[in-house]
Amino acid sequence: MSSDTQTQAPAELTVDVGPVAHGGHCVARHEGRVVFVRHGIPGEKVRVRLTESGPDAKFWRGDVVEVLEASPDRVAHFWDLADSARSWSHRHPPVGGAEFGHISLARQRTLKAEVLAEQLPRLAGVDVAHAGDGVTVEAVGESGAAAAGLAWRTRAGFAVTPAGKLGMHAHRSDTVLPVREMPLAADAINALRLWDIDLQGIERVEVAAPANGSRPLVLLYPAEGTRAKRLSAVLAQLPDDVSVASVDPVKGEVLRLRGRTYVQETAAGHDYRVTGDGFWQIHRDAPDTLVGAVTGFLHDGGFLEAGSVVADLYAGAGLFTAPLAAAVGATGSVLSVEGSPGTSRDARKNLHDAPQVEIVQGRVERVLRDKARTFDAILLDPPRAGAGKAVVNQLAGAGPRAVAYVSCDPASFARDLGYFQQAGWELKGLRAFDLYPHTHHMETVALLTPRA
Repeated sequence: MSSDTQTQAPAELTVDVGPVAHGGHCVARHEGRVVFVRHGIPGEKVRVRLTESGPDAKFWRGDVVEVLEASPDRVAHFWDLADSARSWSHRHPPVGGAEFGHISLARQRTLKAEVLAEQLPRLAGVDVAHAGDGVTVEAVGESGAAAAGLAWRTRAGFAVTPAGKLGMHAHRSDTVLPVREMPLAADAINALRLWDIDLQGIERVEVAAPANGSRPLVLLYPAEGTRAKRLSAVLAQLPDDVSVASVDPVKGEVLRLRGRTYVQETAAGHDYRVTGDGFWQIHRDAPDTLVGAVTGFLHDGGFLEAGSVVADLYAGAGLFTAPLAAAVGATGSVLSVEGSPGTSRDARKNLHDAPQVEIVQGRVERVLRDKARTFDAILLDPPRAGAGKAVVNQLAGAGPRAVAYVSCDPASFARDLGYFQQAGWELKGLRAFDLYPHTHHMETVALLTPRA
């Protein structure tokens, strides 16, 4: 439990849960003070254990430990370790990563839609009359375990307990709790049974299990000073048909221990090599879903066709670059920009047979300055922090006919959308997808064009 603002022993309050807010909590008030409540649902009356408080704190944070008046949308949590009331009854906080697991999936999506509809006018000044009640968050993957919002993660990261057991962090905490399952993870990840392995000497473990069923990769992050013999002992406990690599704690280099240092992914009819620490969408259906939304917006608007000149910024391993290259054909061109050297190398391998693609490794701001040209369309898929005002202004100055913006954070997206509006652009299309069930996260795809 975080103690940065804790000045007294944890207290408990009874509050009425107010509206949902960005960040996975709802807003409540106690004697005029704002309390950010996790694990509640708007309209409930709950007992809250304060996790951050103090007389001088601007606001408090707390977890629900008892529901006094329940919402009809409350369901039994699918994961004991992430269930707040159960966890605190066992005298420890819940693990993070499933903070909406007590809410029906349908209600989760309406809450996310409410967050998006609130962020757009507040941060971007966007008139959401075309949105409002019409803002929806679309379900993705509605068959099998996915219908329950489970087993969708093809990537999962774990901490390690001081005793060398697989674990996860509690929310906003250094506390690591041992885990023996991860219900949101793909079956191929849970099948590794990493919780049965002695991980002493390892600080963190990341696993990638491609949705196409190809060979998984286990990436070990050893503590500085961990000897090769200890790594060999961990390696010996992992299945033979799994690739294993380690990350040098000093140099940050990915070192092969067995098999490959990358995984082979498939999306939208293309194959991709993705390095162990490279970025790839974690929901098994996310790549196809997002590619379809982006190309749909650009194609239907007449911005993407044979001969078009387009750019893919923050391009990663080329998830969007490959279908964009196919759409523009040999007479068009695609500028693909990625900052990470390793992921940029992946893109070169993935697109080696597409001469219409120019791959540049470097900061987007610098590349846009050095590669000044006129684009028909630009694909923008920045990290969670967003693109920022400088990049937005560069894009507007480049004079594209359209920008397709992919975002995993409604706040940074709304902020950047405000910058686009200041530069004379407008929102022409918006779709949101529930690619992170049982969490507060969502993915949005927007079409932006200059005002007439």
